[in-house]
Amino acid sequence: MSKRNKMPGLRLKNGIWHIEKRSQYAPGGWLRESTGVSGRTEAEQKLIRRLAEIQEEAKQQAAAVYTFEAAALRYLEDIAQSSSAETIAIHLDQLFVYIGALPLEQVHDGTLKPFVDERLRLGKAAKSINNALGTASAVLNRAARVWRNEQGLPWLRQAPPRLSRLSLKGCQKRPYPLSWEEQDRLFSRLPRHLADAAMFAVNTGCREQEVCQLRWAWEVKLDNFSRSAFVLPESITKTSTERVVVLNTVAKAVVDSRRGIHADFVFTYRGNPVGKLRTSAWIRAWTKAGLPTDSTILKGVHNLRHTFGRRLRSAAVPLETRKALLGHASGDITTHYSAAELGELLDAAEKVTDRGRAQSPTLTVIKRQKEESVGKLSEMCRKVSGC
Repeated sequence: MSKRNKMPGLRLKNGIWHIEKRSQYAPGGWLRESTGVSGRTEAEQKLIRRLAEIQEEAKQQAAAVYTFEAAALRYLEDIAQSSSAETIAIHLDQLFVYIGALPLEQVHDGTLKPFVDERLRLGKAAKSINNALGTASAVLNRAARVWRNEQGLPWLRQAPPRLSRLSLKGCQKRPYPLSWEEQDRLFSRLPRHLADAAMFAVNTGCREQEVCQLRWAWEVKLDNFSRSAFVLPESITKTSTERVVVLNTVAKAVVDSRRGIHADFVFTYRGNPVGKLRTSAWIRAWTKAGLPTDSTILKGVHNLRHTFGRRLRSAAVPLETRKALLGHASGDITTHYSAAELGELLDAAEKVTDRGRAQSPTLTVIKRQKEESVGKLSEMCRKVSGC
C-alpha cells in the first residue's frame, strides 16, 4: 500500500492542526487560522471547505459592484426628510454626468476633475463646487461605513481619502444690500408672486426656502398684540431649531394680501408653492433695475436678508435683538419669547420700515465719504488761503 500524499498548508501545534495556506482570495494573500481538530484527515477536510468558502466570498464581493449613481439614489432616500434634500439632489444630478456610471472605488479627485473644470468654465462659484464635492464625499462615506449588502459586506470596502476642495480665498461673492431706490426699482420689475415674497423677505430677514415653504399652519396670533407671527419648524431652518418670525406692518400687509389664495402655502404661483425666488424673472429684473452684474457681487435673493440686517443695524437695533430677528443660533436667546421680548422684537422689526431711520448702508457710506472729502478739501483751502 503506497503512502498517501499529505495536503500542504497544515501545521500541527500543541496537538491541534492549524491552517497556514497561501491563497489569492484571503486577506493579505494568506489564510491563517486553527481547524480546532487533532486528526489529520478531518483537518484536511476543513481546509478544503475553508478554501472554497473564501473563494466564494471573494466572488460575491466582486459581483457586488455599486455605481456612484446607485449609491447616490440610496443616499437621497436616506435624507429625503432633510431640508437640504432638494439642493443635494441638484448637486448629484450635476455629478451624474461625470461619475454616475463609475464604480464607487473609481470616484476620486482624478475622475472628478472634469466636473470641477467644467463648473469653473461656466463661472460657478467655488462654494457651489465645494458643496457638490462635499455631497460626493458624503455618499462615499456612507457607502463605506453604513450600507451593507446581503452578505453583510460594505458597498465600498474602505472609506476614501477626503476629496480636495477649491480654495475659497478671493472667490466668495460680496453681499449687496439694497438702497431704498434700488429696492423700488427691483421690486417694481418683479411679477407679483415674486414681488410679494421679496417684500416679505426684506422685512423679516427670512432665508429663501423659509419664504418659499412658509405655511399658514405655522401662523400664530400674538396675545396683547394686534399681530401674528410665524413659528418655523426646525426642519426648514438653517440652524435646525424653531424660529419665530415677527411681522412689521409691511410684512403683515404682504401676508394679509396673500390670504385666501392658497389653503396651505403663503407664497404660490399658479396654484403651486413657489420653489425658489432666484428665477429667470428675478435675474431679468435685477439686470433691468441697473443693479451690479460684477462677478464678485452676490446677485441672489440672499441680498434681501443682508439688507434687512444692515437696516436693523443702521436703526441702532442691539446685536442680540438683530440675532433673534435674523434667526441666528444663539445660546442665550430661544425661539419662545415673553410678551416683553415679543414687543421688543416687533418694535425693532418696525424700524426697518422707516426710510429715514433705516437708511441704506450703501447710500450712508457714500454720503459719509462725500462729507469727509468735502471736509478735507475745505481744510486744505483754509491752509492755502491762510484763513
